[in-house]
Amino acid sequence: MPKPIHFEIHVDDMDRAKAFYATVFGWTYEDYTDYAGQPYFGAIAGQEEEAGINGALMLRHDGVEPNGSVNGAVLTMGTDDFDATAEKVLAAGGSVALPKAALPGMAWQGYFLDTEGNVFGVHQPDENAA
Repeated sequence: MPKPIHFEIHVDDMDRAKAFYATVFGWTYEDYTDYAGQPYFGAIAGQEEEAGINGALMLRHDGVEPNGSVNGAVLTMGTDDFDATAEKVLAAGGSVALPKAALPGMAWQGYFLDTEGNVFGVHQPDENAA
């Protein structure tokens, strides 16, 4: 059964957001901009042995969702088969927000809208993604 593996916080000002979360929660960051093709900073939100998940800060996009930009965080679900998961999403009444894309040498990533208009990500690790 898939479980949440990652979160994304959409931000307007990357430096300001990084400073905020570092100051408040002590987060550190890894730069994944080259993988994502846009400013994208992995947020290390705790030690590996601690419960919880890590996430990222990414620049807010306009026009992805029916009512404008994401205001909040996006939960990403892990899967072994992106395409099969996408078929289930569509069959259950969801829709594509951003199509499947390669994070080269890392994974396949895409975004969907649930039946309530909420955005969520689907992530399939694949070092051969290109």
